[in-house]
Amino acid sequence: MASFSEQLRRKALLTGTIVTLASTEMVEIYCHAGFDWLFIDLEHSALTFREAQLLLQAADSKVPCLIRIPSNDDTCIKKALDIGAEGIIIPLVQTGDHVRRAVQACKYPPDGTRSVGIARAQGYGAKFQEYVSTANAETAVIIQIEHIAAVTAIEDILAVAGVDGLFIGPYDLAASMGKMGCPDDPEVSAAIKRVSRAARQADMPLGIFGATVPSVESYIKEGYTLVAVGIDTLLMGRTAKDIVSALKTWKFNNRGR
Repeated sequence: MASFSEQLRRKALLTGTIVTLASTEMVEIYCHAGFDWLFIDLEHSALTFREAQLLLQAADSKVPCLIRIPSNDDTCIKKALDIGAEGIIIPLVQTGDHVRRAVQACKYPPDGTRSVGIARAQGYGAKFQEYVSTANAETAVIIQIEHIAAVTAIEDILAVAGVDGLFIGPYDLAASMGKMGCPDDPEVSAAIKRVSRAARQADMPLGIFGATVPSVESYIKEGYTLVAVGIDTLLMGRTAKDIVSALKTWKFNNRGR
């Protein structure tokens, strides 16, 4: 079976969801549900790297996991990869230099500056040589485009070697444009289209987040292949509200019977 990075590069449709809670049971449920990948979010959650490792262990080899690190920082990148993530998502990138720094931190020498240590990724040493010989090629490096500055610099970003995909964050992008909470604003949509055109010209895989399936359908039709729909807290919240609403409606309709 092709690795996650190979599927990403050949633009297979990969559907996932965002994990923000330290629940190994939730990860197991997602694995049984059939997601192609999981987006473990260390930027906008209370998750620690230790908790992220437990989530990776719950997923085991059943579903590949990408970690969105808290910041574009060498130490964060090192920890995320050493605990066994299939790749990382770099948030709030704004320039080509930001991308070069991230790529360098993801690659072992001589291709980059990633330090070498014994960790879960290498089977705690048991598969050390096997891992380090393939890690540079197999680790997925995803750059998040979620600021208007990144849109402006998109050609410079795409010119950096070693990037495996772009992932658009429509909510932060809208906020950076003064359109807080309005990811469907025409100006935001125009910025996303600019990124899409540039990525297609560079033959770069594209990804995006949507709160619901309908919100990502048009992007999938446009050729986006790395798609994350929903967040664990949103999914549980909606289900809970639907149950409460249905029961209250039933109670009202059957009152007095």
